[in-house]
Amino acid sequence: MSEPTKDPQRLKVIVADDQAAVREPLAAVLGLSEDIEVVAAAADGTEVLTAVAGAPVDVVLMDLRMPVMDGIETTRRLSEEHPQIAVVVLTTFADDDSILAALSAGARGYLTKNAGRQDIIRAIRAAAAGQSVLDREVQDRLLATVRTRPPAPEQSLPKDLTPREREVLALIGQGLPNRAIAEKLFISEATVKTHINNLFAKADIRDRSDAVRRAIAAGLT
Repeated sequence: MSEPTKDPQRLKVIVADDQAAVREPLAAVLGLSEDIEVVAAAADGTEVLTAVAGAPVDVVLMDLRMPVMDGIETTRRLSEEHPQIAVVVLTTFADDDSILAALSAGARGYLTKNAGRQDIIRAIRAAAAGQSVLDREVQDRLLATVRTRPPAPEQSLPKDLTPREREVLALIGQGLPNRAIAEKLFISEATVKTHINNLFAKADIRDRSDAVRRAIAAGLT
């Protein structure tokens, strides 16, 4: 009897954590979701890179503190070598240095291990769709960091951004998904996507994580 084929519609996910007591139950729980398939469980960054080289992967759920190759370096390598793969950090660490290092390396989401199963699943889905998801504690720390530093001048953003595009960028910086932005601005999701495409092109923004960093750096949040 031949093996059943894998559903191409399910999100292919790698769970990376050096603790088997965390990694294995998490992989098992995520695998119960109808639209998620855990294709590998890795104990360090080198195992992640080996896994992504051997099979299609949509999202890596990444711990930060791992031996051999940590989560920051692994995220950086994935951003450079496999930019189509989204990284969602899941860690016990929510200090400024860890958050900024992970986002700078290219992570699209950042959750603490206080996050529940549904929070993690939502973050995986959002990251696969190109959206940025930040844990509320993480978002609060980023905003607090911004408030304690002099805001960057508005000139850090292109002058040809429209007021509406700046509004959209500011809301992305607050971690809002497209639907919430549309509701807040009383416009359609399609219009939000148009504004996002335009401002990304004008400001040379790669993805939503990059947009969050740019919004914070420009003092829009």
